Amino acid sequence: MTKEGAFDSQYEVSKQNEDSLLLQIDSHIEDHKFRDELKRSLKELTDLRFALDESSIVAITDPKGKIKYVNETFCKISKYNKAELIGQDHRIINSGYHDKAFMKNLWDTISSGKVWHGEIKNKAKDGSFYWVNTTIVPFLSRTGEPYQYLAIRNEVTQLKKAEEEIKVMMNRVMEIQEEERKRFSRELHDGIGQSLFSLIIHMDRMMSEQNYSSIEKLRNEVSGIMEEVRSMAWDLRPSLLDDLGVVPAIHRHIEKFSQYYGITVHFKSNLRHRLTMQKETSIYRIIQEALTNIAKYANVSEANVDLIEKDDTVEVSIIDKGMGFNKNDLGKGVGLFSMEERARSINGNFNIQSEIGIGTAITLIVPK
Repeated sequence: MTKEGAFDSQYEVSKQNEDSLLLQIDSHIEDHKFRDELKRSLKELTDLRFALDESSIVAITDPKGKIKYVNETFCKISKYNKAELIGQDHRIINSGYHDKAFMKNLWDTISSGKVWHGEIKNKAKDGSFYWVNTTIVPFLSRTGEPYQYLAIRNEVTQLKKAEEEIKVMMNRVMEIQEEERKRFSRELHDGIGQSLFSLIIHMDRMMSEQNYSSIEKLRNEVSGIMEEVRSMAWDLRPSLLDDLGVVPAIHRHIEKFSQYYGITVHFKSNLRHRLTMQKETSIYRIIQEALTNIAKYANVSEANVDLIEKDDTVEVSIIDKGMGFNKNDLGKGVGLFSMEERARSINGNFNIQSEIGIGTAITLIVPK
């Protein structure tokens, strides 16, 4: 019997009454050793199918994706009966959530004989949506071509809902954080900063009228405090980011960064339009955090920051040729977690590549 026929027959066998099959085996096979082996294999197969059906959503399709078999759990979650599903393809439960590139990747993977893993959003017969963690296993003929596919799924709808709620919560936390940074920055700059500036003007007037060296010393101290206030206000949230956008804000941050750390940063950008405030803030903060890490750990004299606008995306890269690190030893520090969460909040694709002695490259791809 071919592999193709063996697998199909196994599923057909598992649907029949086990006791009846055992009787047939006893009556038709005389070799006791072979008969016992066959009965034990049948028992194991029946137990395996029972466990799989109880725990998972199972479907088998032919090479073209037509459904040949579904278990009761599949019917229960999709709200279709078996007669409605057999002979259809999985478009019957397509939610429309995933784009063509996603589905092409799935089919390219399994049609090449490789196992595919991923999460899929489906739509039930009543219009409700559900998420499934999916593994699709291709079964190959002797020539290496898939002759059918076994899909094993587990529902993760509640987990996805929880992830979405956490994402919304994290977005709100970051929004509140930026709002508070903006408020404190404005108060420092326009409130305390202006008061100190008025005090300096007053002291200048006093110094012009009377030559008191102590007043000049006090003026210098107040001037120093003003610089510290301006620096604090900038660190909390640069006004350039709100007034002129992310590119001028990054330019200014790089100037201050280079002056303070002595690291030359080559900045390249072709961004000509303003993005949403959330996207601009996330891009600015990720670059800010990445440069801080370069100053602390990379041990380099220069780095590169690129902000490139393309047709549908804005791509950010921060690259250094410094010490690098082992990603397995990195863990989930606050800085990395913050960058990942900011990228996730704007549906961005965030990635870090690093190699000891070679350097580190951080990339962020933001949809426009």
